[in-house]
Amino acid sequence: MRKYRNNGLDFNRRKKNVNIPLVKEIVAWIVEIAIVLAIAFVFVFFFGMRTSVVGQSMAETLDNGDQILVNRFIYKVVGPKANDVVVFLPNGNEKSHYYVKRVVGVPGDTIQIKDGKVYINGAEAEEKIDVSAIEDAGLAADAITLEEDEYFVLGDNRNNSEDSRYANIGNIKREYLVGKAWFVLTTGDRFGFIR
Repeated sequence: MRKYRNNGLDFNRRKKNVNIPLVKEIVAWIVEIAIVLAIAFVFVFFFGMRTSVVGQSMAETLDNGDQILVNRFIYKVVGPKANDVVVFLPNGNEKSHYYVKRVVGVPGDTIQIKDGKVYINGAEAEEKIDVSAIEDAGLAADAITLEEDEYFVLGDNRNNSEDSRYANIGNIKREYLVGKAWFVLTTGDRFGFIR
């Protein structure tokens, strides 16, 4: 005669043992993976924004098509300094491509271009790179005093650059700065940190 198993309550069943050390290890792995993903997101968001240079305005430092990494965090802590290479949207226009230029003047500075040279607060600017004499001073032919949140930027290729000398760009407000260009990804002799 066959014995049929009762599908109802069976108080004779054994209780299943939970492997506590295994559960702890799985939870620890999940927490570690979450932390690594959060750190990776922060690094990519703040330091790994990638954009490309459009045009020859930053030659010899950067060329058209160079891929660069942008540090979006640094200018939330400190303001740009003279000679920083910055990425910005002209007049905050989000439909425009990113512009890449070098900061020449910071808030409170008075900028003027005369005889092909840049003068800051009456003294000739110390350039971090070799640049040619400026042929068109544009708006900076007359002295320009920067407000507390404005920056004056120029391309390194001074005679082939659309920058703060022209009304369509003008002085750059801090809120329009995306970040500091800090690393070139392009292969060749320019690969590395931007000077």
